[in-house]
Amino acid sequence: MTQTTPLPNAPGLRRRSLLRAAAAAGVAGTGAFAGCASVAPPAHARVLVVGGGYGGATAAKYLRLLSDQKVEVVLVEPNDAFVSCPISNLVIGGSRTLADITVPYAGLSTFHGVRVVKDTVARIDPTARKATLGSGAVVGYDKLVLSPGIELMFDGVAGLREAQLQGRVLQAWKAGPETVALRRQLEAMPDGGTYVLTIPEAPYRCPPGPYERACQVASYFKAAKPRSKVLVLDANPDVTSKGALFKKVWAEQYGGMVEYRPQHKAVAVDAAAGRVKFEIQDDVRGDVLNVLPPQRAGAIAVQTGLATANGRWCPVDYLSFESTAARHIHVLGDAIQIAPGMPKSGHMANSHAKVAAAAIVAELNGWAPNPAPMLTNTCYSFVDAKNVVHVASVHEYVAAEKTFKTVAGSGGLSTAPNEMEGRYAWNWARTIWADALA
Repeated sequence: MTQTTPLPNAPGLRRRSLLRAAAAAGVAGTGAFAGCASVAPPAHARVLVVGGGYGGATAAKYLRLLSDQKVEVVLVEPNDAFVSCPISNLVIGGSRTLADITVPYAGLSTFHGVRVVKDTVARIDPTARKATLGSGAVVGYDKLVLSPGIELMFDGVAGLREAQLQGRVLQAWKAGPETVALRRQLEAMPDGGTYVLTIPEAPYRCPPGPYERACQVASYFKAAKPRSKVLVLDANPDVTSKGALFKKVWAEQYGGMVEYRPQHKAVAVDAAAGRVKFEIQDDVRGDVLNVLPPQRAGAIAVQTGLATANGRWCPVDYLSFESTAARHIHVLGDAIQIAPGMPKSGHMANSHAKVAAAAIVAELNGWAPNPAPMLTNTCYSFVDAKNVVHVASVHEYVAAEKTFKTVAGSGGLSTAPNEMEGRYAWNWARTIWADALA
């Protein structure tokens, strides 16, 4: 484990340098380093970041920026490049390719000095502050940022794990090769067939994601397979995000093609027969089954004992996103037990990362964290290749309740799909990718 012995008068981590970095990082003026009168920066402090998604990649970059490049940052990520889950439904719809949503990790190393290690983390020892990698290497840390994403709970739907391993029933809920494979299944489906999408009970990654996917598949069918159907079977009582907008699109743009049924909880699949079984309702048959099971924090978080909220999600101290179950481990993104009104989204993970990075750098210097952090979120949904609807929100930390709450009157919701928001959506994507990775 690396040490945190103070190194007096180290110029690189003086408060003035940190404030310059905060300004460059876009977090100045938020009180990120409030109350820091003296400087006692650590010598050779190391932060290990596990997972290079929206949360982890952003945290790695901002830890370097906010420490004026003085904190060593090691990012462990098994994939060669970042592939965005937001926007990935366009690959399923056919208007974009996987290459359009893929960004290399090279910028983190080249421009920010992050050491990127292509590997997995097999075990974390919170007491010794060491992580064992899949390769067998052991990495010590002063602080660990865990951004593990979600794990699909295949056992929540009988027969699903086997069907997925056989490539017969896919999820494509982590953007990558399976996204392309699902597109291929849709292309192979005969005109007049039925695509069945099941949605688990909330919370799950990206609340509007399944409903956007239904639109994307319907858009493809409308152009290429007009006799086909999209059947959305939702375990929730109603559409969980942008409900009125999606229902209007289904009725007006895809009338007779998309059918939505709430309160349909999938409990089993029969891949050979192409059937989904439900808790109460009759079985449903389809030609392409896209069954999304319940979800929880990524496996390494569960294994480390951090997922103490119903055995699924990781409670955190929202001032720093430090785990309430283990000191010096900060959990970000979809894996956390969310605050009221807080979505599990890529943008929100990016916001988590900035608050956590500032708090970590502050703590390493012996300073108090920002007592009033703010988070922002915007989520765009493509209803076809060009037209988009969005929802946005701002979240403030409420000290008396030790949680984030949505700022009254903040954000907003589209009135109707439009192409201008489609342009905004792509600009948002390019900007946030650059913010995290360039």
